[in-house]
Amino acid sequence: MPLVSRMTQRYKGYVPVMGWVEGALAEAANLRGTSAALMDLHDYPEFMNDLLETCVEVGIAFAQAQIEAGADIIGLGDVCASQIAPRMYRKWALPYEQRVFAAIHKMGALTRLHICGDTSNILGDIGKSRADIIDVDWIVPMDGAARSFSDGPERGRGTAPAACGNIDPVGVLLQGTPEEVYTMTQRDLVLGGPRCFSAAGFEIPQRTPIANLDAQVRALQEFTT
Repeated sequence: MPLVSRMTQRYKGYVPVMGWVEGALAEAANLRGTSAALMDLHDYPEFMNDLLETCVEVGIAFAQAQIEAGADIIGLGDVCASQIAPRMYRKWALPYEQRVFAAIHKMGALTRLHICGDTSNILGDIGKSRADIIDVDWIVPMDGAARSFSDGPERGRGTAPAACGNIDPVGVLLQGTPEEVYTMTQRDLVLGGPRCFSAAGFEIPQRTPIANLDAQVRALQEFTT
């Protein structure tokens, strides 16, 4: 893991170093194609069981290599999980996420779960994934996520997942004003509760104005002082 090693050498002790793996269902979709993989869940469940077993073992091995290289946190992306029904998520995604996170915790690192899109109908389920941090996309209400993960912003539990999000990466961070970014950041910090993280609901786009990122930093600094 040359990149993780270089980041560890340069930033260890200053900021956390985060590695990344794909969730078993997301990796299966990468290998089969998303449409084919989702059809396979119905048409060829035994094949998918075998494929997901392989994917989860590869994910754990990859996570281990990154932790040995110095990663403090391992994120897991499971994009397809927002495209299936809650009962299917509980069968085809959640158990594999839990296995990867359990292995990562045993290795001494923290965990982060990212599922793109509208996860409103599975918030209670993803709160059981054993992730330490759960990303909240910009279309998912931050306060609803906080309640699902930790009984609401008023009663954040130390063992519950921390919500991370959910600023609109395009409409606010890229296209908005510094004032809008500042307001959204402060709002999310209130709605997300005492253990939340302020972040874009998805990746920050290229050409995002530096002034907007500075406004987010300023909002964080002023909120915590």
